[in-house]
Amino acid sequence: MFIEQAFKYYHEFWRYLIGLLLIVLAVIIGQVPLTVVLLLNGHLDPSMDQMEMMNSLDSNYSLFLMLLTFAIGLLGIFFVAKNIHYQPIKSLTTARKKIDWSRIAFGFGIIAIISTATVLLDYYMNPDDYVVNFEPSKFFIMLIIAVIFVPLQTSFEEYLFRGYLMQGFGVLSKTRWVPLILTSVIFGGLHFFNPEVTKLGNIIMIYYIGTGFLLGIMTLMDDGMELSLGFHAGNNLITAVLVTADWTAFQTNSLLKDISEPGTGWDNVYPILILYPLILFIMAKRYKWTDWKGKLFGSVKEEKSIDSYLNS
Repeated sequence: MFIEQAFKYYHEFWRYLIGLLLIVLAVIIGQVPLTVVLLLNGHLDPSMDQMEMMNSLDSNYSLFLMLLTFAIGLLGIFFVAKNIHYQPIKSLTTARKKIDWSRIAFGFGIIAIISTATVLLDYYMNPDDYVVNFEPSKFFIMLIIAVIFVPLQTSFEEYLFRGYLMQGFGVLSKTRWVPLILTSVIFGGLHFFNPEVTKLGNIIMIYYIGTGFLLGIMTLMDDGMELSLGFHAGNNLITAVLVTADWTAFQTNSLLKDISEPGTGWDNVYPILILYPLILFIMAKRYKWTDWKGKLFGSVKEEKSIDSYLNS
């Protein structure tokens, strides 16, 4: 099963501690290009918040530099898995014999359809809330950047939370519910610094933490990250391409720009209560998930035989 796979490789506590430090170091290294560009352009000003500094650059340029941070962070995770735990990427991704790309496509497709339909419906019902933002040259440059780097950004978050930390907390606690809760809360908590929280209020944290639980449940019930990898990539990519707003973390040359005054944030809570359970229901039916109690709350048993990557 997904968490138990970590027992086949080197999984001592100190390895996860060092591994996490190296991943953080990789992210810091990934931020160097953005920091240098801001410094050279005279925009690295402590009196400005992060969004103001990012908006001082061309939006496509700032998008590329921001996403580059996550791409280098992803390389850091792969380096740690291979050189600290001697664990192949496949076992960090799935308990199946090989990565199931059809699952990634399904996860991507289901949220892409929902997100596209939601934006188009809202645009049809509230056209005054949007302006057409389409500028061909800027849009297609953004599209290339987004198609390449947004999946790397979301994969970094998935491999860190639903992969590395999910397995790490699992082998340390010998439980499933502890890593599910910890990874979901930490994942949501790190979004506290997003500009959306400042604009909508702390209520939006329910959405971020709830999304962490959704992705964690997908991973544990399906014994692999494929669905969460596709879902996360689809959510962020479609959003980046379709619509942007002045107060969102992703400032892109999207097709539409939302100029409406955002609400209190409660409208972002409804997916947790309605949409997310529906998505889990569809996936459960498609992939015949069973034993919800055992997979989400059962214990994690250490395998006796160690089949390390060095000897595989």
